[in-house]
Formats: sequence, C-alpha cells, structure tokens
Amino acid sequence: MSETPPAHHKPREYAAPRQRPPDWREFRAAIRSCWLVPFLYFDWLSQWAVYVMSRMSLFDLLEYCGSLSILIAVIFYFLDAPQRTKMRHYQAWQVINSAQGKGGSGGRIEALQELNEDHVSLLGVDLSDAFLQGVKLSRANLNRSDLSGADLRNADLSKAKLELANFRSANLIDASLAEANVSHANFKDADLTRADLQGLKNWQEIDSMQDASIGGVRNAPPGFIQWDKQHGATEEEGEKSGSTPTTKP
Repeated sequence: MSETPPAHHKPREYAAPRQRPPDWREFRAAIRSCWLVPFLYFDWLSQWAVYVMSRMSLFDLLEYCGSLSILIAVIFYFLDAPQRTKMRHYQAWQVINSAQGKGGSGGRIEALQELNEDHVSLLGVDLSDAFLQGVKLSRANLNRSDLSGADLRNADLSKAKLELANFRSANLIDASLAEANVSHANFKDADLTRADLQGLKNWQEIDSMQDASIGGVRNAPPGFIQWDKQHGATEEEGEKSGSTPTTKP
C-alpha cells in the first residue's frame, strides 16, 4: 500500500511524484550477475536517497529559492540598464574625443552611430579630417559641428540638423543630405558631387558655397544650382575621390 502524504505537504503539480524504490531483497533478486552487486548496491542507495530528499520540504524550498534568485537577477539586470547605457555612451565619447583632429576612422563611425541611435546629441562635435565614409547619421543633431576635411562619401545625413556646421573641404560625394537643415552651414571648397539634396532645408541661408563642387547633384531643390553658382560654386565634378580623407587647406 502506497504511503499517503501528510496534509501539510501536497505533491508538486508540475512534477510527477517519485515512486518508492524496492527494498533490498527485491532489488537483489533482480540482479543476475553476482559481480554487479557491489556497483548496483550504490545505485540502490542513491535511489533511496533521492526518494527521501524528494519528499522533504527543504528541497522544495531550495527549488523555489533558485527560481526566485533567477527572477531577482532579471529584475536587477533591467534596473541596471540605464547605468550600462551611460557607460556605453561614455566609452563612445572617449573614442570620438581621443581621435579628435586625427585622420582615419579610429572607431568613430561605430561610436557616432551608436550615440545617434540612442538619440544622443552630437552638437559641436569635432570630426575634422575624419574618415567617415558610409557613416549613418540620419536625424543626428550635428549643429555647430566641425566636419571640415572629413571624408563623408556615401554618408547618410538625411534629416540631420546641420545648422552652423563646418563642411569646408569635406568630401560629400554620393552623400545624402535629403531634408537636412543646412542653415548657415559652410560648404566652402566642399565636394557635393552626386549628393542627394532632396528636400534640403534653408539652403538659401548657407554661409558659403565658394569653390564647392555640385556636379551631378541629385534631387536639388528648384533654384539651388543657380543660387550656388551665383555664390561661387561650380557644376564640375570634384576630384576628392581618393581612399584617404581630404585635408584642410
């Protein structure tokens, strides 16, 4: 006859109740090879140990504590998320600032994109002479930033805030400035060959287009090319197509 569990200890509904192991005589009778008896004796003892422990409330408590510890770890993981994000931003700014005024990427492309994806302002950042080919900074706040001499070929600056930004001698071949705000930006000697200018905002307020190359620009706003020519730009395609960043004059 099977034992009836005490009223205060109900079997767990999510696990099948463990069966009571046979006594030693019954277990020994099933063993056909005598040389196996010492090994199987320990197995029999283990079965009884597991059976006894499975019926102890202490082990139920330990199991619940294990589940609770996992839950607590998950809660603390999410509570600590802002601190981890802050640390990532700090490291990204370290990468950008340590490479300030130097050629090459220096990890700045990834750092800038990470900050922008987290909606961190890049106001006034110094990216002069940086290699930023293909950087994706759509909707970025680059107001008052220094991008002079930067290699921004194929860069995505669509819908970016570029007020008072310095693009002097920058390489913007095939870059996208669609719907970007370029109020009081400086494009002196910049290469805008084949740049996408669809919906460019406040282009009439650009501070300088002197010696800028606007050959083959795409989707230019009505009157843009004529206005640029009047302000010193040329429709000839530029020659800033090398693999290294351009330098400031």
